[in-house]
Amino acid sequence: MLDHVIRGATVVDGTGAPGIRADVGVRDGRIAVIGTVTEPCRTSEDATGLVLAPGFVDPHTHYDAQLFWDPYATPSLNHGVTTVAGGNCGFTLAPLNPERPEDADYTRRMMSRVEGMSLVALEEGAPWNWHTFGEYLDALEGRIAVNAGFMVGHCALRRYVMGADAVGGQPTGEQLARMLTLLHEAMDAGAWGLSTTQSSTHSDGDGNPVASRHAGPAELLALSRAVGEHEGTQIEAITAGCLDRFSDAEIDLFAEMSAAAGRPLNWNVLTIDAAVPERVPRQLLASERARKAGGRVVALTMPILTPMNMSLGTFCALNLIPGWGPVLALPVPERIARLRDADVRAEMLRRAGSEEAGVFRRLAHFGRYVIGDTYSAANEGLTGRVVGDIAAERGQEPFECLVEICAADGLRTVLWPMPSDNDPDSWSLRAETWQHPDVLLGGSDAGAHLDRMCGAPYTTRFLGDCLRGRRLMPLERAVRMLTDDPARLFGLRGRGRVVEGFHADLVLFDPERIDAGKATLVHDLPGDSPRLDSKAIGVRAVWVNGVEAIRDDTVTGAVPGKVLRSGRDTRTVSTR
Repeated sequence: MLDHVIRGATVVDGTGAPGIRADVGVRDGRIAVIGTVTEPCRTSEDATGLVLAPGFVDPHTHYDAQLFWDPYATPSLNHGVTTVAGGNCGFTLAPLNPERPEDADYTRRMMSRVEGMSLVALEEGAPWNWHTFGEYLDALEGRIAVNAGFMVGHCALRRYVMGADAVGGQPTGEQLARMLTLLHEAMDAGAWGLSTTQSSTHSDGDGNPVASRHAGPAELLALSRAVGEHEGTQIEAITAGCLDRFSDAEIDLFAEMSAAAGRPLNWNVLTIDAAVPERVPRQLLASERARKAGGRVVALTMPILTPMNMSLGTFCALNLIPGWGPVLALPVPERIARLRDADVRAEMLRRAGSEEAGVFRRLAHFGRYVIGDTYSAANEGLTGRVVGDIAAERGQEPFECLVEICAADGLRTVLWPMPSDNDPDSWSLRAETWQHPDVLLGGSDAGAHLDRMCGAPYTTRFLGDCLRGRRLMPLERAVRMLTDDPARLFGLRGRGRVVEGFHADLVLFDPERIDAGKATLVHDLPGDSPRLDSKAIGVRAVWVNGVEAIRDDTVTGAVPGKVLRSGRDTRTVSTR
């Protein structure tokens, strides 16, 4: 007997093949039959007019901590994501050295600073009852509603072995050997591979460059070779050039790391903007160089423009503009005084528009910002208005006007920058770039930067755009880009397609309605901390391993997800 039958859906199977109308029967967590189903079943539903697709795979998330207080990985699961890749950017919650209990606090403060996670939520929402990476994975086993796999973070490896010297120091031969042993142990326990960062934007809770930023090429290549000794593993890496354009050294490093491992290396995020046409070919040069060297470098890129929630009062992307961090780190009264200084503003604008600002130059168009929530009588009626219009009325420059609005609110004003790359040429360039064999959709950062951005709904928003908006991709190709393509990159066993015998990770949606709602601020984290959330529109149901986990944008309470471990649940995707 079948457990459940979905009758009469248009099955888009993830391969890119045209959709077909069929029944799909599920038994024991797997797809048992596709076609006309006559076998008895416990439950069934009529899906006429709906599309049944494989569950979506998000290749870049930071749900490492959130899964402990939110086993449903919301809002990703609501938007059809059934498998998430975590442990990215060199940051993981394990391993932790049992001889230094203070390392857990260091890790929490680092995650709060670098990934925008609530410190209170990290402190109160996770048990922190592990030391090894395997113990961390075991702590999640049997209590999550999504499938989740995790890289092991380079920063955690360095901190475990080197302690405080991990920041600023170089490992001895013995210390490097210990790091390699830890990495091997993590992969033996199921880690998907290594993640690392050398990005100039990544600083720890003390404001210092995170540990992996101090690693030299020899250390990175040694760790990469270790990855190649395990089945079903990968590398994920970030450098400063990921934000704009790679240096020659970064291109060579990525190619050498991937070739040394014989495994794919993915990075994020490829920003596509027709105003900077030279960026895409420069970034994809890393992929060309890697293939010649016997490796493969894959760029992640987002198929939507992710709205961002900013403020001059809290740490956000504006702090990452060169020269802005010291000003925005001052106590609020001093910060306001400095921001009101015309010479200070002029220098900040100069730095924001310079080449050194890289991709953050896009944030310097202050006349295009929209005012969000305000908190003073002086700003009454400004919510939803464009700064450029207000500045014209007041006879001010846009940045000066924005500063005065924020100052009236004690810098609490919520700011929404309107994207500068929402033009037809940029969208045309995106559609062209998505066809490249070493470009993959993803990079949501779901689980991170919780009160500043909401990338998790990229799946439903992209499908809605393909079906009723710009129509840059046919539905079947769009579904493949969200399912089979990432599943194949990570070597997921039996996932990513609607095929008999595959795990029943499925999403059922209305093609006439599929979309994502507006991002709204909610306070539902431990400690009443805020985050941005987005409702899924047109998603009828989501199944994970054959169990219904979402029905009409509401979690069912079931936790059928699996901790996906390398080797057992992933096969090797070799570059050789």
